[in-house]
Amino acid sequence: MKPLLKVDSLYKQFVGICAVDLVSFEAKKGEVIALLGPNGAGKSTLMNMIAGLLTPSGGHIEINGCSIQDNPEKAKQSLGFLAEGAPLYSDMSVYAFLDYMADLKGLNKSQKQARLNEVKEMAQIDEVWQMKIETLSKGYQRRVGFAQSLLSDPEILLLDEPTDGLDPNQKEHIRKLIKHLSKNKTILISTHLLDDVAEMCNRILLMSHGKIITDGSLDETLIKAKALSLETAFRKLTGGSHV
Repeated sequence: MKPLLKVDSLYKQFVGICAVDLVSFEAKKGEVIALLGPNGAGKSTLMNMIAGLLTPSGGHIEINGCSIQDNPEKAKQSLGFLAEGAPLYSDMSVYAFLDYMADLKGLNKSQKQARLNEVKEMAQIDEVWQMKIETLSKGYQRRVGFAQSLLSDPEILLLDEPTDGLDPNQKEHIRKLIKHLSKNKTILISTHLLDDVAEMCNRILLMSHGKIITDGSLDETLIKAKALSLETAFRKLTGGSHV
């Protein structure tokens, strides 16, 4: 199966800091990949480069066969991105915001209303549909951001802390939704919540100091770390405190 996402020797240098250091991996349809690592490991920098929001210092990113550096507009048509603390237009209603974002994503009139109804149901935001975003709880704002990432029905989803701020019932719903969506998509999730990884993901990319230090299933990660739990494996492989 041809990979939907291909990252080759990706590199990002800030002043005095190598945030992402020659990262390479491929991802295929049906994979839900957890991007794990301690704070400062380079996860958000990597996600922002894949999303086309940050220019790499070197390396290459291919989205569904299209280079995001050479043809960003076409490549981004295959992407949906939920950034950490995703910016929302707080003075707009939920409906107005998503309607506006649908226009930006190029949805035509005949398909837009149907898609708005679909993402409203998927994200369970019907109750707040006409409310201003600034009046919503953090959990509802997160779900509005998630709905935005689904509008164009993208083949690749980039989700940075998708369950942040959600209560246990909301988390369970989003986890089930992500597993359902993964049947026809590639999903890359950056998270600190190890329970999310166990519930949703079938592959783990563990980063430390800008590098991928392990790439495999949960069982493979545990075996490499000689650990019985993902928390212990995380700490061992990323140089955390003695276990």
